[in-house]
Amino acid sequence: MKIKTSVDGTKAIIEIEGKLTVNTSPDLTAAVEQLPDDVCDIDVDFTKVDYIASAGLRVLVATDKLAVKRGGRMRILHPCSEVRDVLEMTGLSEVFTIER
Repeated sequence: MKIKTSVDGTKAIIEIEGKLTVNTSPDLTAAVEQLPDDVCDIDVDFTKVDYIASAGLRVLVATDKLAVKRGGRMRILHPCSEVRDVLEMTGLSEVFTIER
């Protein structure tokens, strides 16, 4: 999995490429943990993600909690239908802001 992070003021965009699994989710956790403390809005770009496992969902929940704690929000951008299906089945589509 590849991760690219860009920060502009209090907003970060994390672009992911590949599968978000138990083996790769620590990489996303590390990317989120490396964000500056003043970043409160976090966009996670799923344009190039075709699979998400429960470990990836846990990282997204933690990222959302961090953004809310900092006074911002997390958005999931452009998830494919398979990822949207997982988010819907788990009820997380009602929790997260998802931009198609």
